[in-house]
Amino acid sequence: MIRYAMTALVALGVLAGCTDSKNRLAFDGYFFRTKVQKVDGQRDVFTVRIRDVAKSLDGAREAGRHAGVSYCVKTYGSSKIDWAVGPDTPPEQLRIEDNTLIFQGVCPQL
Repeated sequence: MIRYAMTALVALGVLAGCTDSKNRLAFDGYFFRTKVQKVDGQRDVFTVRIRDVAKSLDGAREAGRHAGVSYCVKTYGSSKIDWAVGPDTPPEQLRIEDNTLIFQGVCPQL
């Protein structure tokens, strides 16, 4: 039941963020631009790029989590993600290039 509630909450957040710039989601007080891409044409394997990580590492992590969950919900109907590098990865193991945080994950197919 909690899983469905979380999925609905994320879906509402995504829809609210798409309506106009006044309704964008802030993470740790900042707005982050994110981009989700499939890896090698596989829909279940994806990367999330979060720009301007220098604003707030914690905020960027949560923005990346949100983008990944949104992608998996939209693509597979589930918020479950197996992160290779993700929001819970220790800071020293994170991949940051040119002020962009990069996560990689897999949406497990149910």
